[in-house]
Amino acid sequence: MAWILIIISAISLWLISLWRVISSTSCVPSNPPFLSTRPGKRRNVLLVVAHPDDESMFFTPTILFLKSEGHNLHILCMSIGNADGMGNIRKEELYRACAILKVPLDQVQVLDHPNLQDGFDKRWDHQLLAGLIEEQIKIWDIDSVITFDNFGVSGHGNHRDVHHGICNLRYEKIQKDIEAWELISTSILRKYCGPVEIWLSLLCSLSYSGQKIYCLPNSNPYRSYQAMAGHESQWIWFRKLFVLFSSYTYMNTLRKLDI
Repeated sequence: MAWILIIISAISLWLISLWRVISSTSCVPSNPPFLSTRPGKRRNVLLVVAHPDDESMFFTPTILFLKSEGHNLHILCMSIGNADGMGNIRKEELYRACAILKVPLDQVQVLDHPNLQDGFDKRWDHQLLAGLIEEQIKIWDIDSVITFDNFGVSGHGNHRDVHHGICNLRYEKIQKDIEAWELISTSILRKYCGPVEIWLSLLCSLSYSGQKIYCLPNSNPYRSYQAMAGHESQWIWFRKLFVLFSSYTYMNTLRKLDI
C-alpha cells in the first residue's frame, strides 16, 4: 500500500510540474528581464555548442524563450560531430532541427576545423576556439553569448573546452561590452527528474546570492522531442528516454559569466 501511495504521489508531482512548465510564459526572476534591451531593439545572441544535437538536447528552453522574446538568435556549432564518421549527415540534421526550432538557417554556422574534431579524448585548443568564436561575433555583431558551464552538462571534454574558449575570448580579445551566460550543470539526480526540475531550480537559484541567475521554462516540451527527432542518426531509444526524463528538456538555468 505504501508503494502505491509513493507511485501515485510521484506521478501527481510529475503531472503538476509538467502543467506548471507548460503554463509558464516567461523566465524567472523577471526583474530585471533576462537580456533586457531598449524597446524596438533586438539583441543579437550567439549560442555556441560543441556538436550537432547539443542545441536540441540541452538548450531548447533557451532557444524557444529567445525566439518568443524576439531576439535575433544565431547558433555556432564548433564541429560536425564526426566521431562515428557521420559528420556530414549530422551537419544536415542540425539544419533540420534548427528549422524545427524556427532558427533561420543563414544564422546557423557549423565548423569542421581539423583541430576541433569530435571525441571524448580530443582536447580543443582554447585560444583557437576563442579566435573562431570572435570571428562570428564580429560577422553577426553579437552582443550576448550563451554556452555550457565548466562541467558541460555531461562532463564531455568538448563541451568544457567551448566554455573555456569563451572565457578566453572575453578576457583577452573582445573590447566591446558583451554579456556571456552559461548553462548550469546539475547533479545526476536532478538531471533526470524531468519537469520536477522547475521547483528544484527555483529553490537552488536562491543559493546563488550576488549572481545573476535566470530559470527559463520550456512552455512547449514537445518541441524538444521534435527537434531531437530531426537528428535521425542519433534518435535511438536511450536518447528518446533522455529527452523525456531530462530536466534540460523542461528547464534551463543560466548564470551570467563575470570574468
